[in-house]
Amino acid sequence: MHEAHDFMPVWSNDSKTIAFASDRYGNFDIFTIGINGGEAKRITFHSAQEYPYDFSPDDKNIVYGSSRLDLASNRQFPTGSMPELYSVSANGSRPVQLLTTPAEDVKYSNDGSKLIYHDKKGGENTWRKHQVSSIARDIWVYDVKAGKHSKITNFIGEDRSPVFTDGEKSMLYLSEESGSFNIHIMSLAGGKSEQLTSYKKHPVRFLSASNDGTICFGYDGELYTMKPGTGAKKLAVSITADNRKNDEQVIRVANGSGISVAPNGKEVAFIFRGDVFVTSVEGGITKRITNTPEQETSVGFSPDSKSIIYTAERNNKWSIYESKIVRADEPYFFVSTLIKETPVLENANDNTLPLYSPDGKEMAYVENRDNVRIYNFATKQARSILNTKQIFAWMENDQYYQWSPDSKWLLFDYSVPGSAVGEVGLASVDGKKIMNITENGFNDYRPKWVMGGKAMLWQSNRDGLRAAAMSGGAQSDAYMMFFTQEAFDRFKLSKDEFALLKEAEENKAKADTSKKKAVVKDSVVVEWEGLSQRKAKVTIHSSSMGDALLSKDGETLYYLARFERGMNLWTTNLRTKETKMLVPLNAGFASMVWDKDQKSIFISSDGGIIKLDPVSSKQERIAINGEMMVNSTAERQAMFNHVWRRTKKTFYNKTFHGIDWDSYKPDYDQYISSIGNNYEFSEMLSELLGELNVSHSGAAYGSFNPSGDATASLGVFYDVAYKGVGVKIEEVIKEGPLDKAGLNIAAGTIIESIDGETITADKDIAQYLNRKTGKNVLLVLQEGTAKREVIVKPVSSGEENGLLYKRWVKRNADEVEKMSGGELGYVHIPGMSDGTFRSTYEDVMGKYFEKKGVVVDTRNNGGGDLVADLAVFLSGKKFMDYTNDVRSNGFEPNFRWTKPSISLANEANYSDGHCYAFMVQELKVNKLVGMPVPGTCSFAGWEGLMDTGIRWGAPSVGVKTNAGKYLENSQTEPDIKVMNEYDVVKKGVDQQLEAAVKDLMKTIK
Repeated sequence: MHEAHDFMPVWSNDSKTIAFASDRYGNFDIFTIGINGGEAKRITFHSAQEYPYDFSPDDKNIVYGSSRLDLASNRQFPTGSMPELYSVSANGSRPVQLLTTPAEDVKYSNDGSKLIYHDKKGGENTWRKHQVSSIARDIWVYDVKAGKHSKITNFIGEDRSPVFTDGEKSMLYLSEESGSFNIHIMSLAGGKSEQLTSYKKHPVRFLSASNDGTICFGYDGELYTMKPGTGAKKLAVSITADNRKNDEQVIRVANGSGISVAPNGKEVAFIFRGDVFVTSVEGGITKRITNTPEQETSVGFSPDSKSIIYTAERNNKWSIYESKIVRADEPYFFVSTLIKETPVLENANDNTLPLYSPDGKEMAYVENRDNVRIYNFATKQARSILNTKQIFAWMENDQYYQWSPDSKWLLFDYSVPGSAVGEVGLASVDGKKIMNITENGFNDYRPKWVMGGKAMLWQSNRDGLRAAAMSGGAQSDAYMMFFTQEAFDRFKLSKDEFALLKEAEENKAKADTSKKKAVVKDSVVVEWEGLSQRKAKVTIHSSSMGDALLSKDGETLYYLARFERGMNLWTTNLRTKETKMLVPLNAGFASMVWDKDQKSIFISSDGGIIKLDPVSSKQERIAINGEMMVNSTAERQAMFNHVWRRTKKTFYNKTFHGIDWDSYKPDYDQYISSIGNNYEFSEMLSELLGELNVSHSGAAYGSFNPSGDATASLGVFYDVAYKGVGVKIEEVIKEGPLDKAGLNIAAGTIIESIDGETITADKDIAQYLNRKTGKNVLLVLQEGTAKREVIVKPVSSGEENGLLYKRWVKRNADEVEKMSGGELGYVHIPGMSDGTFRSTYEDVMGKYFEKKGVVVDTRNNGGGDLVADLAVFLSGKKFMDYTNDVRSNGFEPNFRWTKPSISLANEANYSDGHCYAFMVQELKVNKLVGMPVPGTCSFAGWEGLMDTGIRWGAPSVGVKTNAGKYLENSQTEPDIKVMNEYDVVKKGVDQQLEAAVKDLMKTIK
């Protein structure tokens, strides 16, 4: 009952030992333990995840999967989603790589001559069900002596988890051939399968078999056994054990997000782990306002500071609640003893994003994601203001609007139907006037009322430095629009003109001897004539902007901007244009708000809160010092309900791909109390979401252990055949730690010791390199009979992956150069981002400009948003030439490739990687070579769950063709289908690349 997550148990053949995976050292390593318990023994030591599959027939070794390092000869794309297969002594030893190509759920034959396994072609959700695509797993058998892989199954859906049976003449396995995962049996020679179970709704999982042929498996949370020729029998399992940790735990509250500053300036409300808290601005007293397992969000104070309003997810819907202090002698929430919560809007609809009007009489909110309404507290009636003609909901709680100071208008993010960019909208709260007031065509967003309603401040990428790719984004600037000509004229005054005006106004005020001064109230007057002309850019430099504020007098702009690393607070004097950094936050994320009097700025920065006096630059960190009791089971129930409900409300396809989504809730509900930790919970969510048969879906849990292992890399391929003391270098990776001037380390060199410790033949090199990234390390090198010492700095596994990727690309480019006789160029596009577009453009229009054609490799492309840019770039047609009688000096279009190209894609192309494969065929840009690309061209809808480390998602927006068909689950077949066969690719041959070059050479001749 260790507190770590222990899973994937595997029996030894003599039934005396169990191997399992555990994250006791910050990542999943393999451990063994005897059947009578005792202390578990650690077997593997690398910080890559390691998962056991089987014992060798003599029980001396354990075969397992991990993503460490392929063979130097292997031509497959280097990625952590494609593991290798290893063997390690059951007593611990130096691992031996068995296969460089991916193999999972591996089982040995009794004589050790064969391995049976299912493959892995990409990184799709393991628990996805019902998919029929090229990425679905197939079952293979590997002849150890011959080094040959033979594919057994040919069903176009999922086949997995094979087990030898029938004297190893046949295999048992799990297949969705019947529509859901069931147990099948098939001859090792292939052919027709026989279905042994007939479950319909849920999948059979975790198949295994005993020596006498008894089958064991899991179904719908229960264990079953089945003897040959008989039906399945459910096992009565009774486990008596105490919990590994308390179900209720006290959690320290030291940070939060989504802040709201009370108008009295004394306290700040925020959200932490789905609950509302209030902390004092001075003194660090923190009070928990809500205490529910469900989440609250969108917290805000009332204009009189006496109430807090927020959205709460309860009873499987969003409702709006208000909390007030009960005792009149307790002036602030943070010192209150009794707080009363009452529902404001609790009905059949989802009601979210409440915002008090400045006069406190009404509240704006969003009903069912796409309808902005105004609720009157006195009449308890609501009216609609905005709908799908003006706003669009990607998921939930993602609208933006702001009340005018006089409570008569709303500024909001306007979503024009059919447009991918945003505008700024202005709506009267009586619903009679709704206007797009920017009409820009660029992206305009986050409008704010400033100067008492005389103007608005917003952000736009109109003048910002743009990415090379049109879809790659752009830097932004802050802009102002003035609702009256008088306000605009005042803004345009020079420093000297403004000083004279202020002097005249001050003299006039002194001359006014009346005792009663009229109270100036904020009032919005919109002079519609010429409105679009009364605007100005107020930042002097474009940047990756965060929030922006304007001083009360309209003279000073404050904004958050990121230029290099973190986000910092900058300020600009709008008269003199003097700009400087005011506060160096170096934040990953930050937002800010004024207090009511606009004297102090409250900055929310990476979970902390800062109070800033912008005049003196004095800043005070607001202390958050609270705690909360969390019931893990109740919280997981709430998170499960949220995932199920949000998916039901926002899934892009109303038919849910033909399944009865409602029927699955009780099936999974019953097991929530049995969940032991967030690994198990995220797996359960993945199972639930897997029912949808959709990409961009599933759940994952990630935790960071600062004391966990992190294996550093020396940047070399090791000789896997070498068995002696030390490790033998097969290849030094270019630009790695050992590829430095003066080191001159060659293949064949033996690294004998690290930091004075001899690398013994029975130990993994990972044991000597854990937690040494970036540190000076002393190596003793043996070169023939000579020895020498060198000091190097190992890199992280992530840095090593980058080096391996560059090596892979260079090998491909060199091969294309050689095969084509120097006539073709080669680029690889790993993901759809501006950086990728820039490097692609650089190579194609620079290095390969004079080539006759280019090979565009998108294999294992992880997605993003670049398909339109690539469609334009690769489909250029030359229409004029800048020339004289001697030579050309350019042509049009000079920013597009106008020569032939060919594309490579495979089963691991994902998201926009699939959009690209579809595009090149739909627009006839070029031919597609490789393997069929699964239909995953959809938009992700990822979300974190209440500060728990769990991330989940399901798409809320799909992609349709011009014919009206969704691309999700619509596989794209290549023009030239070629598989990189396992027996061939491991030897250094890329059959897909060869086929692409061969076909393109035909085109250019």
